[in-house]
Amino acid sequence: MSAQNLSTPAVLDAAPVLAQAIRGGFVESAHRASVAVTAPDGSVELELGNATDPVFPRSSNKPVQALAMVRHGLDLAPHHLALTCASHSGEPFHLDAVRQILDGAGLTVRDLQNTPDYPVDDEARLDWIRAGQGKESLAQNCSGKHAGMLATCVANGWDHTAYLDVDHPLQRACDATLAELAGEPVAATAVDGCGAPVMAVSLAGLARAFGRIASAEAGTDEARVADAIRSHPEYLGGSRRDVTTFIQRTPGAIAKDGAEAVYAVGLADGRGIALKVADGGQRARTVILAAVLRRLGVETGALDALEDAPILGHGEPVGSVVAVGI
Repeated sequence: MSAQNLSTPAVLDAAPVLAQAIRGGFVESAHRASVAVTAPDGSVELELGNATDPVFPRSSNKPVQALAMVRHGLDLAPHHLALTCASHSGEPFHLDAVRQILDGAGLTVRDLQNTPDYPVDDEARLDWIRAGQGKESLAQNCSGKHAGMLATCVANGWDHTAYLDVDHPLQRACDATLAELAGEPVAATAVDGCGAPVMAVSLAGLARAFGRIASAEAGTDEARVADAIRSHPEYLGGSRRDVTTFIQRTPGAIAKDGAEAVYAVGLADGRGIALKVADGGQRARTVILAAVLRRLGVETGALDALEDAPILGHGEPVGSVVAVGI
């Protein structure tokens, strides 16, 4: 089907302007976005734009996928479990941990099937290239998730060479877990950037899933995933990542950023937040999240970091990306 025959869903087409890029006192660009906030009971507490159309959460699905793995026998140390939820920066400690997960399952980096790439962190990428290394699956930001998927296959005796197939038992488990926590069926499935299936739910469903994981009772599989993220956020993101800073400075919260400007948050009281910037541009997502957190009265020391989005002119700040209408 050609692109001109596809209709734009309301979550994108009817999204309100929630951020502006201001240069020298002039509005240079505007970013439309949709936001959903769910209450502890899963009902929609706040809707900006459209909260019911499905979106691909991209890597924001990873904590839910990790939960599916834990439910099916994945047994990892907390920092390794956090890495299974990660879009890691490719720093040395991330890559060492991926190797450790694989080694524990009797596998090696040659078993990874995620798309080869360089580390996403600027410093880690430069160090990697200076060392003469090219694109590798190990260095790509999803290698922790893929290592966890492989280890889950080994634990169940599933064919680990076919773990990316949409009909594989592992991927069916991820689909069922996402539908359960989101409170709605998966609306569409496609191939993510790393090669694994990516499954679509609404922003309300995504927020609901994160609220449920963040507020889960101690001793549950959900709480195990949440505790791993809270105790090792540097493995979820990296040393210089906004998602890591947010988790570190927000008591009881979990969060996961995703490609195409998706962000999902679960709060300790059971509320969930999910947002998507309609144009897929990343620069407005943290600014919008900060404004939503302010509106909700969430106690966090991360607001200044999330709102730090300068517009540069000749290398110097001449404006900023700011939230509007929230």
